Amino acid sequence: MRLSYSAVLQSALVALFVFVGAAFAAAQDVTFPREELAIQTKAGKTHKFTVELALTDAQRQQGLMFRKSMAPDHGMLFDFGLPRQVGMWMENTVLPLDMLFIQGDGTISHIRENTVPYSRDVIDSRGAVKFVLELNAGTANRLGVSVGDKAVSKRIGNKW
Repeated sequence: MRLSYSAVLQSALVALFVFVGAAFAAAQDVTFPREELAIQTKAGKTHKFTVELALTDAQRQQGLMFRKSMAPDHGMLFDFGLPRQVGMWMENTVLPLDMLFIQGDGTISHIRENTVPYSRDVIDSRGAVKFVLELNAGTANRLGVSVGDKAVSKRIGNKW
């Protein structure tokens, strides 16, 4: 039996919608614990955030995908367990973000500002890091956060 082009196309589209729907539904099942985090700048300012913690593979894979908004004083902290070279991307991420790459002691070693929503380009940590903090785009610039500043939280292990 030979299938027509339109029948094959219809089947492929149905499979695609089922796959995307299942992925979206699974993404909604991932939950994230929260904690307080502060960024202490070299200029002596402290900026406080409530962050969701991405601790497991499922949480790190989900991240902020499909989110349409995030409060200005919120973010997500990705914990990779051990220091390593990290690559992030923005696939299925609606919000433009600032990504702060953080060493094990809380020192911010690299900042990538205003990432492009939905981009598959890899955003490299430029060295070994243990954490990545995602904030709304423009936050690092607005608050004067720069490389060498410190992120402080219980998860990072340097809570004041």
